[in-house]
Amino acid sequence: MIQPILELKQIEKKFNGVPALSKVSLTMMPGSIQAIVGENGAGKSTLIKILTGAYSKDGGEIYFDGKVSGHMDPKLSKSLGIHCIYQELTVANHLTVAENIFLGNQPKTKWGLIDWNRMFKEAASILQSLNIDLDPKKIVKSISISQKQMVEIARAVSQQARVLIMDEPTSSLSERETEILLSLVTDLKNRGVSILYISHRMEEIFRITDTITVLRDGQLVKTLKTAEIADTNHLVELMVNRKVTDYFNKVNVPIGETILEVRNLNKKNVLNNINFALRKGEILGIAGLVGSGRTEIAKALFGLLKIDEGQFYIDGELLKIRKPRDAIRLGIGFVTENRKETGLVLKMNVRENVTLANLKAFEQKFLVNKKKERDVVQDYKKKLRIKVSNIEQKISDLSGGNQQKAILARWILQKPKILILDEPCRGVDVGAKAEIFAEISQLAEQGVGIIMISSEIPEIVGMCDRAIVMCEGKIGDVLEADHITPENILRLAFGGGLHE
Repeated sequence: MIQPILELKQIEKKFNGVPALSKVSLTMMPGSIQAIVGENGAGKSTLIKILTGAYSKDGGEIYFDGKVSGHMDPKLSKSLGIHCIYQELTVANHLTVAENIFLGNQPKTKWGLIDWNRMFKEAASILQSLNIDLDPKKIVKSISISQKQMVEIARAVSQQARVLIMDEPTSSLSERETEILLSLVTDLKNRGVSILYISHRMEEIFRITDTITVLRDGQLVKTLKTAEIADTNHLVELMVNRKVTDYFNKVNVPIGETILEVRNLNKKNVLNNINFALRKGEILGIAGLVGSGRTEIAKALFGLLKIDEGQFYIDGELLKIRKPRDAIRLGIGFVTENRKETGLVLKMNVRENVTLANLKAFEQKFLVNKKKERDVVQDYKKKLRIKVSNIEQKISDLSGGNQQKAILARWILQKPKILILDEPCRGVDVGAKAEIFAEISQLAEQGVGIIMISSEIPEIVGMCDRAIVMCEGKIGDVLEADHITPENILRLAFGGGLHE
């Protein structure tokens, strides 16, 4: 009988007396792919951090190869062969691919110096064995996000990984890059590596996993063989404990007059002659492949990207937007695609992050009125159902979906005329998505003009009144509501026309 490589039995963890995990058990077999799914706040990240030794468990046992591992710490976890590739990658951008693969474990000469020739040779061998086409001497900052993930996988292989944890590995990847990564994951499984796979992309989970473990509110709901699960709806119902309805809940509202007009927006090798308008109450989608110029339009509008030429008209008036302060003053809000790096101040608490862009509203005799600030943030916590025990808790302690809601609260508090949402539901579970989409619809009802950028075509189809489809820095076409279909979006994104 084959022995499990990893067993978690009755794992418990509390934060400030609030249970994050309650008697969670999990069994992993060698050479298998097991998904962990659940809403944000279900306990997935806490479980990962206990496995990697970042958190200590409050109760339960961890068995590896049938032996109790005792107190897990990062050193012990790695020595057992447990490696994690987090959603926020841990590569050193200023080092070469080879240096990143052997980070902290560089081969040495007999004199104790780094053996560069051996390191580059062994890195090339590992990359070749994984069918990864990368020069080991290349500086990592010059490669794509998907290639950086490949480097992390190569690092884990170089350190004899036996259990590889992958946290939202495809959330920032294009379809082609996703295909390459999933192929590599399957290859690792065939080599005998056990993979714990965390993703909100249901199609991937059904495609590559052998078993699926469902968590809800820190408790184990069920572990099932993937083949036993009828469909996505069945799995989602297990996650959220309710029937699946239309998660977009798009509300059709009267579209008002033009609030924003962008004319002749150009940035060499990035954006080419971008022209469009946004109306009050409208949700205008921007679709296209990764690198097509979607995010660059948002950055230009918010003063984060210096443009070569172009004009911005708000309420018919020509205005200059040179920096984010200008954009905020003009009533533009921006939820960025990378909340950890460009959206949040991780050392600050929830309250401070929510009020960050609007401190003047709480100013009293040159000081911040903390009571007023707390009252307002408490209201938004309830309104957006932000799961946090205390608004003074560090924002870094929250799950991805709750962090996203906190950023959304920041800009709703600002009462914007125009709200730019770049991948508003990246790394967010289906329950939190429904709540975020409902809030977006409510803002549109209030007359806010919304620009929504998304890699998820169903989000564009389900939420948008019109959609711009970008291709290689240009607008392929602008689709009216009746023509926003997956087929039309994909055809335009790949450089085709609507009637080919």
